[in-house]
Amino acid sequence: MGRIAACFRDLRERGEMGIIAYLTVGYPDVDSTLRLVPALLAGGAHLVELGIPFSDPLADGATVQRATQAALEQGVTPATCLQVVGTLRERGVEAPLVLMGYFNPVLAYGVERFAADAAAAGVDGLIVVDLPWEEAGPVLAACRAYGIDLVPLVAPTTSDERLARIGSEASGFIYCVSVTGVTGAREELPPDLPDFLRRVRERTALPVAVGFGISKRKHVESLRPWAEAVVVGSAIIQCLDGARPDEREERVKAYVEVLAGRRGQDEA
Repeated sequence: MGRIAACFRDLRERGEMGIIAYLTVGYPDVDSTLRLVPALLAGGAHLVELGIPFSDPLADGATVQRATQAALEQGVTPATCLQVVGTLRERGVEAPLVLMGYFNPVLAYGVERFAADAAAAGVDGLIVVDLPWEEAGPVLAACRAYGIDLVPLVAPTTSDERLARIGSEASGFIYCVSVTGVTGAREELPPDLPDFLRRVRERTALPVAVGFGISKRKHVESLRPWAEAVVVGSAIIQCLDGARPDEREERVKAYVEVLAGRRGQDEA
């Protein structure tokens, strides 16, 4: 059993809602990424998504785009991201680590080579945001060959037929995009989100995670009947914006503690 499957098994046995925390690799800098991942886990995150910077992050809102641009200006590449994962494993991080990015950097690196190097570094899962599942065959085959979960994104506009196919072929978990839009913290979640999640659940046995717009403890609690985990990204990056270097780790740790219900909102 891989780390992702084991993590969701443990969450189910404990009756907990999973927190998947997102960071752009290299924002504010690579050394910070290496320190922030353990801080997120200490705050209560169960999995960590590491974003591979790309020049055209079409699915991301302004917050993640800004972090991505800052990372690119520092020269962060897919190879850098793999090195970060390897260093985290060397430092004792055992939680599942998922790389999230776009297809062009993976293609330029070489699909087979990327999967091999990712597995060697300690990557557990891969999300390729702009790769349609119908065209994902080579990436899926490479991921399977090296024991990496290829995690799909599905949206409220995804048909039942596509949900059934994706749900039967994917592994790890299903990433459900809560809105037909880009990433970014939001005050309220769409009222029809439970109906969408119900459709997904009916067509897969994999755990369901919800992202895009999750930023508050009330969001986490409201999704508990419908999903096994939430994905939080833009709000974590916002915690880093303007923070002094010596504040960053405590800020993100405190924020995740609020999401996980370990501390009150007014304590963060």
